[in-house]
Amino acid sequence: MAHDSVSETNKDYALGLSRAFGGAVIFAIPLLMTMEMWWLGFSMEPGRLLLFMSINFSILIGLSYFAGFERTFSWKEDAMDAFAAFGVGILTSAAMLALLAVITFDMTWGEIVGKVALQSVPASIGAMLGRKQLGGGQDTQAEEERKAEAGYGGELFLMLAGALFLAFNVAPTEEMILIAYQMSPWHTLTLGFLSIILLHVLVYTVGFSGQESRPEGGTFLSTFFHFTLAGYGIALLISFYVLWTFGRTEDVAPTEIASMVVVLGFPASLGAATARLVI
Repeated sequence: MAHDSVSETNKDYALGLSRAFGGAVIFAIPLLMTMEMWWLGFSMEPGRLLLFMSINFSILIGLSYFAGFERTFSWKEDAMDAFAAFGVGILTSAAMLALLAVITFDMTWGEIVGKVALQSVPASIGAMLGRKQLGGGQDTQAEEERKAEAGYGGELFLMLAGALFLAFNVAPTEEMILIAYQMSPWHTLTLGFLSIILLHVLVYTVGFSGQESRPEGGTFLSTFFHFTLAGYGIALLISFYVLWTFGRTEDVAPTEIASMVVVLGFPASLGAATARLVI
């Protein structure tokens, strides 16, 4: 009986890893085929890249708690799953970049490591969420209970993770700079206002599965300030950080940086709003 139990556990873990590889490919494929990501992997400052990967690892630990590729029961297990997801992300990124001839053996090791390391960020997030997104009989009720137990801080974390992932998918492109450059201040203000409205509507009004309801006894204003504006603030902070990481804020006027942050804050706020549906 004990042998059967261990065998079943190993089988479940192997199945979880296979879903992790599938999730890594699906989540990372848009960026794996983006030229700007190849260039950034080569040109990014090593310190910023290392910091970005460290922050990503911290987020992976939190994601493991809410919806990892296997159920966990301690922070140690969450950390181990984060390491596993990062490993899957690195292996998947290296294999896909080699298959697409983005990395070759005549490149320097610094260029190869930089490209693989940067691509491993979205791939590792996909690996962590592979179990939920690709099925496998996950205990939805248990996951919802964990989200409820995490409370307000947990909601903000999920918004942060969703904002980071969606912002990261578009931030490397030159189009983000072009859009910000051609927008007038009125365009920027309107886009910011629209981001806030959509964030609130998507999370609290439209009947999506997994949506968050208004806290019991909470008024519209309290909900708006505690969740919607807080979520948009997180989206803007994430947008600024990602732009800084990619060197988009270097030698740029504050007004132009603000415009870029609002532009990137639009997809980031959508990511924050729909995070509960994905995670």
